[in-house]
Parts: sequence; C-alpha cells; structure tokens
Amino acid sequence: MKKYVMELIGTFFLVLTIGLTVIVGGNGVIPPLAIGSILMVMIFAGGHISGGHYNPAITLGVWLRGRCDTKDVAPYMVSQTIGAVLAAFAVMYLKGNTQVSARSLPIGPELLAEFLFTFALVLVVLNTATAKGTQGNSFYGLAIGFTVLAGAFAVGSIASAAFNPAVAVGISVMGMAAWSKIWIYFVANFLGGALAAYAFKFMCPEDK
Repeated sequence: MKKYVMELIGTFFLVLTIGLTVIVGGNGVIPPLAIGSILMVMIFAGGHISGGHYNPAITLGVWLRGRCDTKDVAPYMVSQTIGAVLAAFAVMYLKGNTQVSARSLPIGPELLAEFLFTFALVLVVLNTATAKGTQGNSFYGLAIGFTVLAGAFAVGSIASAAFNPAVAVGISVMGMAAWSKIWIYFVANFLGGALAAYAFKFMCPEDK
C-alpha cells in the first residue's frame, strides 16, 4: 500500500505544480523549471519506496522492461490518476477566479511531440533508474526531471507537453486541455512508453 500512496503523492505535487505555475504564473521560463524540479525532488523522495514513476506511461515501460510486478501496474496507474485529479481540484481552489481556457493546438504536431518526448522520458528512466550499468547512481532523479524540463522547453509551444496520461487527466480537469483531445495523450504517451521499453531491451538484451 505504501507504494501506491507514494505514487499518489508524487503525482499530486507534479500536477499541482503544473497547474499553479502555468495557470497563475503564465508562460515563460519558470513553469518548465518548476515542473522539472518538482519531478526531480519527488523522484528522489519516493524512488526508494515506489520507484518514483508518477506516470502511467513510465509504469507501462518499466513493466514491459520487467522491473514492475504485474500486480502493481493497475494500482500504480489508478493511484497516479487519483493524485492528478486531487491536485487539479486543489489548483482550482487555490487559483480563485483566474480564468482558464484550453489551448487550440494542431492534432498532428501535438501527437508527434507527445510521443517523442514520452519515448525520451521513459528511455531515460529505464537507463538511469533500472539498468544494471547505472545501478546505485545518485543522478537519476535529476536526469528524469531535466528530460521533462527539456521537453517542456522544446515543444511547449506546439503541445501541452504532458508526456504523462495522468497529467493529461489533471490538466483536462483544470480546463487547460480539452477532454475531446484526451485520446492524443493516451495514444502518444503509452505508445512512446512501450516503444522505449522495447528499445531498451533491444540495446541491452543482457540486462534482465
């Protein structure tokens, strides 16, 4: 149970930071820095408890890679989604009367951007947090957080830069993304996570 609680907490603070920095703080350098930083510290805080996934796409990738028990997959994803929804409601309460509107983004570029950086994110997770060659390292949280930060800077103008189905649910609850486009994140993020797992297994066949 403690693993699932940690996944809920980590995802909660990730989505809370996204909502408060983007809705209240607006555009600029601060949101990506804050989002990458909170993800980094939450991974360091909970990595030894749950693995610090905070992302159903990462859970899928780690499971396909063989480092997550099948019995934990659904509870992890449910916990992450609950954390995201709770954070969304917290943001809506804290932001007061600040108006929120969903961005109108072209489907094709957003789909590709979400896929590419989810692939990158999950590949970084697998290589820094699960690989034998980097076992016991102290940098994995920084590497993972900075991947999200880089993705937000790189494609934040053409995509919501969620790279995470739970985050997608959270930003949809907050009104930052349209519910009619939720499928984009589920398709792109899960596909990116799955492909990253198979890429890792191809490049590191001896690492089981």
